[in-house]
Amino acid sequence: MTDTDTAVCSAKGCRRPARYAVVWRNPKLHAPDRRKVWLACDEHRQPLADFVSARGFLLEVIGVEALTAADG
Repeated sequence: MTDTDTAVCSAKGCRRPARYAVVWRNPKLHAPDRRKVWLACDEHRQPLADFVSARGFLLEVIGVEALTAADG
């Protein structure tokens, strides 16, 4: 679970508060129940999602408040 008050965007060099979680998995490396998460601010939500989506890794984009202990 992420503390939504201190969550910071995962984009390189960005220190803005994260509002979204880009949830992804590389099926060649990760077990089916594994969920990797990149946090994103408003500006970087789409570019981060597009990056993993282009590789077929995107599972979903959710609000950081929706993250659970299973994410990460």
